[in-house]
Amino acid sequence: MKKHSPRRPLQRRLYAALAAAVSVVFAATACTPATSTPEASSDAELGRFYEQQLTLEPCELPGFLPEKVIAGECGHVQVPLDYEDADGESAQIAVFRVPARDDEPIGSLIVNPGGPGFPGVGYAAQLADIWGDNALTEQFDIVGFDPRGTGATVPAIDCYSDAERDAGAGSASQLSYTGVRPLVEACAESVGGEHALAHLGTRDVARDMDVIRAVLGDSALSFAGSSYGTRLGAVYAEMFPDNVRALVLDGAMDPHATTFERREQQWAGFQAAFEQFATFCAQQEECAIGDDPAVATAEYQRLTRPLVDSPIMTASGRELTFADVSDAMVTGFYSSETWPVMTQGLSALAQGDGTIMLGMRDFYLGRTPEGTYDNGTEATLAINCLDEDRFTPADLAELERTALDAAPFLDPGTPVRGTTDLCEGWPVEPTLGFPYADSIQGLPPTLTVSVTGDPATPHAGGIRLAETLGGSLLTVVGDQHGALLSGNDCVEEAVATYLIDLEVPARDAECALAPVGG
Repeated sequence: MKKHSPRRPLQRRLYAALAAAVSVVFAATACTPATSTPEASSDAELGRFYEQQLTLEPCELPGFLPEKVIAGECGHVQVPLDYEDADGESAQIAVFRVPARDDEPIGSLIVNPGGPGFPGVGYAAQLADIWGDNALTEQFDIVGFDPRGTGATVPAIDCYSDAERDAGAGSASQLSYTGVRPLVEACAESVGGEHALAHLGTRDVARDMDVIRAVLGDSALSFAGSSYGTRLGAVYAEMFPDNVRALVLDGAMDPHATTFERREQQWAGFQAAFEQFATFCAQQEECAIGDDPAVATAEYQRLTRPLVDSPIMTASGRELTFADVSDAMVTGFYSSETWPVMTQGLSALAQGDGTIMLGMRDFYLGRTPEGTYDNGTEATLAINCLDEDRFTPADLAELERTALDAAPFLDPGTPVRGTTDLCEGWPVEPTLGFPYADSIQGLPPTLTVSVTGDPATPHAGGIRLAETLGGSLLTVVGDQHGALLSGNDCVEEAVATYLIDLEVPARDAECALAPVGG
């Protein structure tokens, strides 16, 4: 393995940024040419998209922490809304590029943060900031894009009003739809009609990514995707194996797991993270769920279940519900570095103050102190409607029972009832299919990065994805979701060696993240 210059030590990791963002909320509430083309592009009608000239203008985006800005270039790539109707409507995909520091770079490294539904332009700025002056930013243009339906891409989906979001629509723990009108109707209005809802899934985004690759001038794709980004990368490999140069897949989704299986695995991961947090909390001076981790779930339920019927009022004049606290806890489980904030939040909640927990919930669901929401949650729902399995009311009841059995700390103690699938009435059936990315022929070596204590995408899924792609696995010992934003030199060195030199780590390679307080 060739040695690459490590970046400067990272002072604060991603979820230190979360704590900073929560502090902002507290303050606010207290005061009141391509050389190859895929099969689809053999149609001459698609040529104008692959051969378009990309116009980029200087711009700046926030880096790892909001107070730092990263200079780059912004623009849009035009793609067909429907690849089977290239002469029809188009979408404009927002892109952000941080040019490589080397005069003759390897090419572009396209990145995706996951979600699905999270915009990617800001992720490119964050990665460029975290990687600093290391070999990756020297050898690659770091390129992010907002997938169709998200962020600054046009059209972008917007299914709920801010008032509906404040009332709980789009909760992370929501399994079914309880609104006053079908979700599909509200979503369709925001994107110009139901026909657009049929083309927001991962397979369309993978096609968009291939157009972006070509427009950037890269004959083959170098890609780094986290969480859902591993699904996008794997589907791209399935659809365009000859166009792959290198894939880094961080915090992997299991390509063989059905929606039901994945939900069960994820909620079990959250319960495991809760139990690890409970052990940490018990060692602190004050812990609202007690000093015995064995009974922490019951203590947590005792603390939070009263919120089901009697939400508490916060200093901002907004109520804190059981679902809000659940979303806040899920937020914290994405990194053990937020456990001290969670401990403080639960202690404050026990004293009748929900400000910290509401702030964490707002961060996770994209709410600003001014009361506006981004569309990440809605885009996630819309993309999932084209990727995931659909459920009958009886299926949903079984899923809810299974999920709450897997994560009893999230159980509100209310009866389980089958309601309406979030995707009821969607104009087309799901287009992804399970399993995906299986038995790909001619795929170059890939690198899956998987954290052993990942609550959102359990480590077993990372092992499965690496095996499915016939690629390499880098195991990262730690308790957080994904590792690309961890600021860990071991992870960065392995990723840089692979992306630059196309050398994969040793078979049993491991890295370790610093423990909480380490």
